[in-house]
Amino acid sequence: MADAGTQGTRRVLVAADKFKGSLTAVEVAERVTAGLRRVVPEARVEALPVADGGDGTVDAAVAVGFERREVPVAGPLGHEVTAAFAVRGDTAVVEMAEASGLQRLPAGVFAPLTASTYGSGELLRAALDAGARTIVFGVGGSATTDGGAGMLSALGARFLDDAGEPVAPGGGGLARLARADLSGLDPRLSAVDLVLASDVDNPLTGPKGAPAVYGPQKGASPDDVETLDAALTHFAKVLEDAVGPEAAEHAAAPGAGAAGGIGYGALLLGARFRPGIEVMLDVLGFAPALERAELVITGEGSLDEQTLHGKAPAGVAAAARAAGKEVVAVCGRLALPPQALGRAGIRRAYPLTEIEPDITTCISEAGPILERVAEQIARDFLT
Repeated sequence: MADAGTQGTRRVLVAADKFKGSLTAVEVAERVTAGLRRVVPEARVEALPVADGGDGTVDAAVAVGFERREVPVAGPLGHEVTAAFAVRGDTAVVEMAEASGLQRLPAGVFAPLTASTYGSGELLRAALDAGARTIVFGVGGSATTDGGAGMLSALGARFLDDAGEPVAPGGGGLARLARADLSGLDPRLSAVDLVLASDVDNPLTGPKGAPAVYGPQKGASPDDVETLDAALTHFAKVLEDAVGPEAAEHAAAPGAGAAGGIGYGALLLGARFRPGIEVMLDVLGFAPALERAELVITGEGSLDEQTLHGKAPAGVAAAARAAGKEVVAVCGRLALPPQALGRAGIRRAYPLTEIEPDITTCISEAGPILERVAEQIARDFLT
């Protein structure tokens, strides 16, 4: 609690991720700010919407001053979609989900064997065309399990079958791969610092690989998972024949299995793998904002075990704790005990369900309920 001498003067930093399906990170920051100021009108609040490399990453970059650019690219099923990336100076933020994410599929439709990352490669090419020398490539929320083959194809690689014809799109088509040729890759890639930003450190294949762990989320049946794992294993072997032993090393490296294996394709391009939230906090200018703050409010839709493994609130809380700042969290639902929150550096969490127990109402009325939650935070910490 703030003492009487500091009432209303604490500097607050709102650095929360989206409430998936309800509020964007920008909207979360707006609602929290509104609730705080309803109780303490003079509260000094700075909003810094955050993302961990998954969907919402471009929006977070635009919110801190990056320019939004839109280009037509291929969606996961090959149909044209309009996808966005963000640019500031010679740095670009590219979000693979913009081109190849689950949200690009029709409702209820999955394509685990055929969905392609070709459009993500087109987005990277657009960032190169924009003059980017550093590209933060946020991956997550993908509809695809093609090992990044589509992305590499869009950047100039060729993946051919026994007849010398391009293999079919998607992870399933890689089973027929006979030869890989990466000699035609866009030469500008060699002069770019490509940063693979992800909260996933899985390898490409095996029990902890992309098909086994994430395939079912994309509609893959047990047989599909087996097919995809074999196809990606074959893909890595053919690439080893084409480019040497580093292809096998990349397949086993942390992050190779991110976003259906697009991490593997990025590593083949020379990308550096970093936890997505660490990269994004750097890009968004979190450190100077944190220095100005006394109380940090973070959060996301569901605070659960996954949160503790590289999600945005955990990254924000870790950085804030290291700087000696007090942290509270907002969320739609809370599935962590106080001890786990404490270990993560979060003093207290405020779920929407504390005010409205009905989950459906929490989702549909998330904004107004979040404002009421923020009012309570203001009473607890700013008065």
